[in-house]
Order: sequence, then structure tokens, then C-alpha cells
Amino acid sequence: MIRITHTALIVVMFVTSLAIAARADMYKGYETPRYEVVDASGDFELRRTLPHLVAEVSVAGDREGAIGRGFRVLADYIFGGNATGEKIAMTSPVTQLPAATGKDVWTVRFMMPESYDLDRLPAPKTEAVRFVETRPETHLVIRFSGRWQDGNLSGHEADLRAEAARRGLSITGGPIYHFYDGPFTLPWNRRNEIAVIVG
Repeated sequence: MIRITHTALIVVMFVTSLAIAARADMYKGYETPRYEVVDASGDFELRRTLPHLVAEVSVAGDREGAIGRGFRVLADYIFGGNATGEKIAMTSPVTQLPAATGKDVWTVRFMMPESYDLDRLPAPKTEAVRFVETRPETHLVIRFSGRWQDGNLSGHEADLRAEAARRGLSITGGPIYHFYDGPFTLPWNRRNEIAVIVG
């Protein structure tokens, strides 16, 4: 019979809690932004986002075309297309949101790994890539599977806005789209999210 002492049990619980915490910031081996879940109900989460460093580009055009073009520019940067030729680890998700500069302009973002800060990141070869430190915000988020097509997104965004109204939350920004899986992942295995900023 194996006896587990009280001290050993505490150690096991501590290590387990660390593992759970680590998984909360990883997705399929990719580092993800940190956030705190304030409330969860079904496919919806109310989250407090934590600051993180992103590389982003602004791309004009329709949403579906813009994310592909923005992805390629950012992928080139992290795969060595920078001033020092340094390769930077891929993170998840790829994030897309309407740019503040005008209609039909989209911002596409990659989170930079937590091991980097502004002084540590290699300079991009193009002025299109810029670095931004995000601010803490409260987001209402819906999670769903399927393709990244506008029809799928618009239906879930409508559900998200209805949920915000049901909770009496004021939407102050968004939508923000998060795509966690690559385009070759089967649609029903994909993790997608839409977030709105609420106050």
C-alpha cells in the first residue's frame, strides 16, 4: 500500500496547479496571451485580458483577403525576415480587428513570445510591421468551430452581441477575431473566438 504524506500531497497539488496554469497559456504547444476568466457560461466567457506585446500590420480590403495578406507579412518577419535574421517562435491565435484608420482596413496581429520585450525584438525590414503593447481590457468572448468565412463569423457575432445585451454590458469596441488553428485543420476541430470590449 502506497502512503502519501501531507507534505507530498501539497507538493503534488502545487505541481498540478502549475501544470494547469501553464496549459491555460498554451494551445497545441503554442504560447497564447494571458487572461483571467471572470465568468464562464456555455460558449461565452467574460475575460480580463492582460497586457502583451504584439506585432501587427494594417491591410486594406475585404476581411477574408486581408487576414491572408497580413499573415504573410507577419510570418515573414518571425521566420527570419528581419534585420538580424532571427527566427521567433509562432504563437496563437492570429488576431484580426477593424483598424482605426478607416473602413475596409484591418489590423492583423501576432503575439510576441513573453521572452521578448521591445528592446529584445529584432527590427523589421518593412515599416508595415509595428509593435504595440496591448492594454488590460474586459472582453466578452464566444468560442466556436468552423471555417473563417464571413457567414460563420457574422452569426456568432450576433449571438455575442445578444449575450452582451442580456447581461446588461455596454460594447465599447470590437469585434476582435481570434483564429487558433491553421487553414488545413478540419473545420470542426478549429478553435475560433470573437470578442467585444465591454464596459
